[in-house]
Amino acid sequence: MTSMKGYTGKILSVDLTEGRCVEEHVPEDTYYDYLSGIGLAARLLYERIPAGADPLGPDNILAFMSGLLTGTGSLFTGRWMVAAKSPLTGTWGEANCGGNLSPAIKQCGYDGILISGTSKTPVYLHIGDKGAQILPADDLWGKDAIHTEEILISRRQGKKRPAVACIGTAGEKLSLISGICNDKGRIAARSGLGAVMGAKRLKAVVLEGTQSIGATDRAEMKRLSKMCRKRSRGLPLPGGKMLLLFGWLLGKMKFAPLMPGKLFASAFEKWGTPSLNQYYVELGDSPIQNWKGTSKDYPAKLSNHMSPDRVMARVKKKYHCYSCPMGCGGRSEIEIKGEWKETHKPEYETTIAFGGLLLNTDLDSIFYINELLNRAGMDTISAGAVVAFAMECFEQGIITREDAGGIDLTWGNTEGIVALVELMVKREGIGDILADGVNKAAEKIGKGSSAFAITAGGQELPMHDPRNDPGYGLHASVEPVPGRHVFGAQQYYELFALWKKLKRLPRVKPLISVKSKFVADRKKAICAAANSCFSQFFNGAGLCLFGALIGVHRVPIFAWMNAATGWNRSPEEYMEVGRRIQTLKQLFNIKHNIDPISLKANPRSIGDPPQTKGPNKGRSFDLEKMMRDYWQEIGWDRDTGKPTPKTIEELGLKELR
Repeated sequence: MTSMKGYTGKILSVDLTEGRCVEEHVPEDTYYDYLSGIGLAARLLYERIPAGADPLGPDNILAFMSGLLTGTGSLFTGRWMVAAKSPLTGTWGEANCGGNLSPAIKQCGYDGILISGTSKTPVYLHIGDKGAQILPADDLWGKDAIHTEEILISRRQGKKRPAVACIGTAGEKLSLISGICNDKGRIAARSGLGAVMGAKRLKAVVLEGTQSIGATDRAEMKRLSKMCRKRSRGLPLPGGKMLLLFGWLLGKMKFAPLMPGKLFASAFEKWGTPSLNQYYVELGDSPIQNWKGTSKDYPAKLSNHMSPDRVMARVKKKYHCYSCPMGCGGRSEIEIKGEWKETHKPEYETTIAFGGLLLNTDLDSIFYINELLNRAGMDTISAGAVVAFAMECFEQGIITREDAGGIDLTWGNTEGIVALVELMVKREGIGDILADGVNKAAEKIGKGSSAFAITAGGQELPMHDPRNDPGYGLHASVEPVPGRHVFGAQQYYELFALWKKLKRLPRVKPLISVKSKFVADRKKAICAAANSCFSQFFNGAGLCLFGALIGVHRVPIFAWMNAATGWNRSPEEYMEVGRRIQTLKQLFNIKHNIDPISLKANPRSIGDPPQTKGPNKGRSFDLEKMMRDYWQEIGWDRDTGKPTPKTIEELGLKELR
């Protein structure tokens, strides 16, 4: 079967308790209203997960989704998404990842796979052209994610190499900071969704279909993609030291220039996310020493160990996700027990989480930890934050060396960092307490340790400091999935350049006062709401954030959507689709008794109290006012954060209530 609309019109519903797989048809108007990807997931899970469902119980539903534009000939559209009620936060939970899984979902004939129930014994789900099977996985339980994938690929039933999504031992042990892996250690890491899979005793999903996906207007898709590649191609750049100096200079300036998407694309084509390693430290975007330190505590002579050039010197070959011309990934080699194995290079988030956040300068240890966590299927952002939390507790005498099993948790002690991560992966000793994230650990440890748990809504904050860009703090606090950095920031609005396609949106001046970024006003609320609507739209399409950050004038996602589906909709209409998805996810949280104001980020992360040195010296902002301004702008009640009856009516959500 070939779909000529970009979507298949079907999902597969799997009940592990009953051992049943049922194919379901999805109405055309559902795609028109929600697209596929995360939008279709929101529509289905809102209805099907009952209020108060235990995230680790049989009533929770785990949805694997492909984006609407995946397989249509568009670029940057190879992201797959997984969604469920989060066991880490109790809110809507989601994560996404690149690699090769997204097209494989569609090649099995589905836009999504919804998995409910709980198996009595370990199983894996196999889907091919002949249908779906729930197969025993007792022999796979206890194996790491990469080994599991290798075994399952070796069992291929057809000619095509299967795509595999699986959990490692962290998901099996129900770590609330575990994720779901594919493509030898790439991981949909956030929201603790690996634990949902582990609780269902589902070790893996194996996809081996061969069906094709097309687009309504293939010639137009080809023309748009050719134009996109030409406009988004990066420019030659000098060595990585230039980025350090650029970050240092911007960190000193009282005015900030408009950031061009072309520069972003150039840096990511050359170095990938490690291009940000030193640039963001000097700029003030990288949190240091569990968010209490600054670049003064992690100066260039220390951060040089993590320079983009040093990271890339270890890369043996570049890596491209499906349909991506950028190729920001990289494969390296690492020695494990005397054997050299291929590994993914550590990305920016991992490098800072186990570098500057801990005052660690050992790049070898970061490569090792990255591989260890990828194999275990544990989120490197949350894991690094947990170690930072433990180190500050150790510094304050709340955790003793005896509590830590003899491990010395002083700042920058590489041996102690590695030993603690190994305990977390095994859930042994103090690692058993820490493997569920900093909030759960603080609850168990007590003694005022919650002050050092830097989260929003219970999820550890990523490696982007709101004291440099308040948009990170705002979106971490107002998004239905809290503590994330992928939905918006002030810099994202600049890079998206949405005003070039939506004339009603504010333009960004070529140079703005740094001080003005921290003032809560309606313009910032308009920009933040636009970020959210656009991010929900492109997550329904399967577009990578990095593609979106090149700018909508270079990456023609609105035109791609029309050419793929045959629709004739304006950018404004697609933004309204994004607002519908965002609002439905907020209604999911309300249904599950989440108070939106409770998702507010930890005070330390927003400059309460302000830092006394470094590039973010003296900076703070009124996060709560920014939150309420955002709620009002997107159509939610300013006082409660609940979508208003008017908004529910406008978006056609009334029948779901």
